[in-house]
Amino acid sequence: MEREAPTTRAAWEQAHARAESDLRSANVELSENLPKLEEIRLRFLGRKGEITELLKSLKDLSLEDKRDLGPKAQALKATLDASIESRRAALEDAGDAEALAKDAIDLSLPSLRPPRGRLHPLTTTLHEIARIFQLMGYSWAEGPFVEDDRHNFTALNIPEDHPARDSHDTFYLQGLPLLLRTHTSTVQIRTMESSRPPLRVICPGRVFRHEQIDATHSAVFHQVEGLVVDENIGFADLKGHLQTFLQKLLGASTKTRFRASYFPFTEPSTEVDVKCFFCPGTGCSACKHTGWIEILGAGVVNPAVLKSVGYDAEKWSAFAFGIGVERVAMLLHGVPDLRDFYTNDLRFLKQFDEDLV
Repeated sequence: MEREAPTTRAAWEQAHARAESDLRSANVELSENLPKLEEIRLRFLGRKGEITELLKSLKDLSLEDKRDLGPKAQALKATLDASIESRRAALEDAGDAEALAKDAIDLSLPSLRPPRGRLHPLTTTLHEIARIFQLMGYSWAEGPFVEDDRHNFTALNIPEDHPARDSHDTFYLQGLPLLLRTHTSTVQIRTMESSRPPLRVICPGRVFRHEQIDATHSAVFHQVEGLVVDENIGFADLKGHLQTFLQKLLGASTKTRFRASYFPFTEPSTEVDVKCFFCPGTGCSACKHTGWIEILGAGVVNPAVLKSVGYDAEKWSAFAFGIGVERVAMLLHGVPDLRDFYTNDLRFLKQFDEDLV
């Protein structure tokens, strides 16, 4: 029920006293939440609030009463404004504190361990091969994936009619006299062209061949090729280097076998086998029931290759070798199918607990 606006000083003072009493009863400082506080504000300071009506009613009083009573009304309003703002700030702070407490992190609890990255088993195998050769005094050299015919074939004494030059063996770039390198021997040629002997270098990297993909072949794979150029070195030196490397890589008891072979860029040439890991030489599907597994090809560098890079083949001699990284990884980890290395199946890759460096 609306109260009549006071029109006399006595009535105004009664209304003022009533407003003061009502304000004390409202207990602004004890308001439980912001909506309750807003109710109190509207009750006293809303368009028809008690204090608002007091202020409006001053217009009906005499000028002397206005001067006397006006400050009282303003003081009451200021007291309420201050109380409301103080309580509002307290309630907002309490709300913020509650929200923070709800989202708080207990720093004393052990943290969640983030997933740990690992190097791919092919990467760790390549690094281990390179590490051993670097301990033997070899340096690391790299070259482009896209090559020309000279560096991939001609400088390596590969004849024009050799099957390796055919498009069913090599990826040629359409409309350009370029190709994807089929071996890292290209890096050996580039290194000899830019350096003078003696040399001792390994050339790790990815190579590309038009292969039918199966358990032991891929169109993209990795090689580590090596080259040593010096005076008066030959097959015995090659054999010593390779036996030292294989025993460091696979174990001191590793048995090796050197078989005669043919490569256009080496003469004599050899393929190197190691005793089968899976059947200790008795014969199994992994070694095709021979007891041996081929692991690399090598040979004494053909003098024609040395001449193609401007070396004096009468003074300098050299040997070279090429190792398939996938083949070594298969042997080291007992993986029968190299395609497993390229599936990106985490269930497979997590078996190789090599920490990311």
